[in-house]
Amino acid sequence: MTDLPHCPPQPNPANIRRVAVLTSGGDAPGMNAAIRAVVRTATSQGIEVIGVRRGFSGLHRGDFVTLGPRDVANTIQRGGTILLSARSHTWRTPEGRARGARHLHAHDVDALIVIGGDGSFHGAHYLQEEHNIPVIGLPGTIDNDLYGTDHTIGYFTAVETALDAVDKLRDTGASHERIFVIEVMGRHAGHIALDVAVAGGAEEVFIPEDAKDMDSVLETVRSSVKRGKLGSIIIVAEGYPGGAQGVAAAIEQGTGMETRVSILGHIQRGGTPVSSDRVLASRLGEAAVYALMEGRKGVMVGRQNHETSFTPLPETWEQRKDVSRDLYRCARTLSI
Repeated sequence: MTDLPHCPPQPNPANIRRVAVLTSGGDAPGMNAAIRAVVRTATSQGIEVIGVRRGFSGLHRGDFVTLGPRDVANTIQRGGTILLSARSHTWRTPEGRARGARHLHAHDVDALIVIGGDGSFHGAHYLQEEHNIPVIGLPGTIDNDLYGTDHTIGYFTAVETALDAVDKLRDTGASHERIFVIEVMGRHAGHIALDVAVAGGAEEVFIPEDAKDMDSVLETVRSSVKRGKLGSIIIVAEGYPGGAQGVAAAIEQGTGMETRVSILGHIQRGGTPVSSDRVLASRLGEAAVYALMEGRKGVMVGRQNHETSFTPLPETWEQRKDVSRDLYRCARTLSI
């Protein structure tokens, strides 16, 4: 059997010969698939790849490792990040970024690919502005809160993980005729909460984008009991004021009904990435390498309306990405 042909060489007007890649901020399922795509796409184009361990903290210290196709074998199905991640206070200073830039120059790195969220993109943007090192961002965050892409790497898996927990809690809630108030991740965005609420058949959903009239919520809970529901599921994004504990206390005080609170927390960050996250990460990792070869820099590679898109890094955090209002309406309609 003959080998399948490799990807043909692509134009490289930017003359990219060596790129570095790092993961920063909170880990997200699918980050390894993105790293793998960057390494294998770059290798297919004759470009060397340097992995930076422990995010910007590792870049500040020069914690580098050479990555080839075999180094990323058997990683596409793994959660977390093989390059590790860490917070870096030193990177917030011009001196810290200057030291990282010196490490990149010392290793003859032509460009940097950063996989992370808005905080990571801030760090990448300032590195490029101050030291003229081309950077490309890949949206790696379970919150799905970055403007310029329909979905972020890790989001699909986080929703599935939370939904699995909600399904199990509904069973016990119905058995004991209790109200379960379940907190999912989303410090500033309600995307996870809204998807989980619709897919999990929740009676109410609380998201940071909207303040709730608690009286109407209490009436919804009372009405659901009158209609014969044995238990109720209420989804709360962690960024909603008071969180799940506050919502549960208000329900108990307003209705006298017994509630139970379940905070899913960091379990949503882990686990094997679902197929949608693997495919998204693979496509974005490939596109990031080609974008650098074309001379693009200072942008996030995303997917919008089934097409690859490029958004200037500052826009990804300056522009607001709202939840789907149609889906929000759907959640209320279907909760009767």
